[in-house]
Amino acid sequence: MPSPSSAPSATQATAPASEAERTEQRLTELEIKSAFTEDLLDHLNETIVSQQRQIDLLLRELSALRQQQTDSQPTAFRSLRDELPPHY
Repeated sequence: MPSPSSAPSATQATAPASEAERTEQRLTELEIKSAFTEDLLDHLNETIVSQQRQIDLLLRELSALRQQQTDSQPTAFRSLRDELPPHY
């Protein structure tokens, strides 16, 4: 009968293959996470670009409204008492 230390056991024989399988599995999982992260980053970049366009549009509209307000303001002082609300 061979001694336990002289003959490789079944778990020792499969240990390197099991380690290689675990390493392969970890690498595959990392590649999957990397792909999802890359997709998320692309989506977030698209969202930022869209929001920046919206901000730029809103700033232009605000500027136009301010310009309209300064253009329509009368130069002479007007009292609010002189202006009656529409229901009077």
